Amino acid sequence: MPRPALYSSSLPARRPAEPAAESAGAPEPSPSLAQPSASATTTSTMIAQRDRVRALWAAVVLLTALLLASLWLHPGVVPRRITQDDIDAAVLRTLENTTLPSPAAGAVQAVAPSVVRVVGYMRSKNGKAEIERGVGTGVVIVDSGIILTNLHVVQGASRITITFHDGLETTASVTGAQPENDLAVLQAHKVPDDLAAATLRSTQDLRAGDQVVAIGFPFGIGPSASAGVVSGLDREFESPEGNRPLTNLIQFDAAANPGNSGGPLVTMDGEVVGIVTAILNPTEARTFIGIGFAVPIENAAAAVGMPPF
Repeated sequence: MPRPALYSSSLPARRPAEPAAESAGAPEPSPSLAQPSASATTTSTMIAQRDRVRALWAAVVLLTALLLASLWLHPGVVPRRITQDDIDAAVLRTLENTTLPSPAAGAVQAVAPSVVRVVGYMRSKNGKAEIERGVGTGVVIVDSGIILTNLHVVQGASRITITFHDGLETTASVTGAQPENDLAVLQAHKVPDDLAAATLRSTQDLRAGDQVVAIGFPFGIGPSASAGVVSGLDREFESPEGNRPLTNLIQFDAAANPGNSGGPLVTMDGEVVGIVTAILNPTEARTFIGIGFAVPIENAAAAVGMPPF
């Protein structure tokens, strides 16, 4: 509310008194031309200020009324309920604009933290030196450090080392063996704090044509992954060295080479269905030509004493 103007209380200077004769003869000023007094001026100013305040309040009341009328005529819009069609459309837009990983990539990502590099060492003939006799692969099936691999990877080794996914290297001991399935059970002497065990899956519903991934260290390189399909079930294989034949094997065509032995054969769900154990090559090259074999995980679990599926 504006403050009323302030006026000085000092009186104007008096004019010098005129001679009586002149004042007696001079006409009196007309009332309409007389100057207003100080009190009259102050009263008119206060009236003007009051009128302005009333006008201001009238404007406020008018604006408030208009606002209330607008809210009454245009109530707030209620949010529309999300339907299943809205959700489907959002998912479709996401799929159209996002590149999803392949099923094989998802399978590798799920199992890779459980895959280890296995190296067996042996003493030289004079016993003074330690020689690397072979590189293979293993898979952690219990997070306390229990690992499955092939028996031929560690058989006869004087020392076994394990390298985990995070780079931790430690030694390991053979705690069990299943020669008829070329399987060995290892216990790592140290394990990472966040060690994860692979998920195992029964092969009862496995079919020819199912997609699989083999993960391992072919020729020591890795971990490496190769994708393929299950080529057949209940296969038999006899190694060129004349060892006892292996039976009830999974045949697959995902590339495997020396060094893949003992590694997991994995479904697209990231679950281990077998342990890679051999490749078929009629020549002496010992390289992959399209036929690999894996021991079903049921046999591998039995080697550890785990209950059947």
